Amino acid sequence: MKAQFEKEQSDSGEFQRQEDAFREWISADGSTPYPAVTGRYHLYVSLACPWASRTVIFRKLKGLEDAIGMTVVDPIRDEKGWAFRDPDKKWDNTEVIPPSTDPVNGFHYLSEAYEATDPNFDGRVTVPVLWDKEAKVIVNNCEDDICPMFNNAFNVFAKNQEVDLFDKRIVEADWRLFCTLIRFDVVYHGHFKCNIRRIIDYPNLQGYLMDLYQQPGIAETVNFDHIKRHYYMTHTEINPTRIVPIGPAFDLTKPHGREKIS
Repeated sequence: MKAQFEKEQSDSGEFQRQEDAFREWISADGSTPYPAVTGRYHLYVSLACPWASRTVIFRKLKGLEDAIGMTVVDPIRDEKGWAFRDPDKKWDNTEVIPPSTDPVNGFHYLSEAYEATDPNFDGRVTVPVLWDKEAKVIVNNCEDDICPMFNNAFNVFAKNQEVDLFDKRIVEADWRLFCTLIRFDVVYHGHFKCNIRRIIDYPNLQGYLMDLYQQPGIAETVNFDHIKRHYYMTHTEINPTRIVPIGPAFDLTKPHGREKIS
């Protein structure tokens, strides 16, 4: 099978994700060209992407919504990449919806942010992207950097400075795993044929997923419509019909019973 991103396929056919191109750092003490200034930075994300979703979660848990703006790209990634489209306009299997305008920079495609930062960039355009509205460049497109930056550099602006993203109960690794677990039964099980068992077939793991989902503010960072439409409609070599399943049906808001675990 031909790879979706040929530059990221090894000789043996394995996926090798490209290195993140932009790794500048935002500092709280002004030690870098990018100081932690409220309103200066903007986050571009896809709610379908697990890497981008981690930054959405950290922004939410730290209460940085007023300090750092956010724009969600359309979940359907076509040959031109991630696009900005009317979020209330739904695709069907045949309709092509033209891009709308990004409210921050007037971009139609996220690739324009990459071109503005590096006119010679020839890699794959990925999310998340942390954009500097003052310098008009991408500061960072690596969630491994963006999450700790949100946790540390913006404390003076954070509404929830005592959120304890790394405490003894729920730590960074939990939120990383959450972004995989939340997609497993919905997409990975059927679309990627990882179908020996589902997460719901493991009571303890399902309870763990529900516990994380029910933490304050987390449910609103999860968009199953975006997740399903992205995978089922973008990967046409896997799903050429582009049919998006209605299910599975499950309720992540039920009691998870994990309070019984000491």
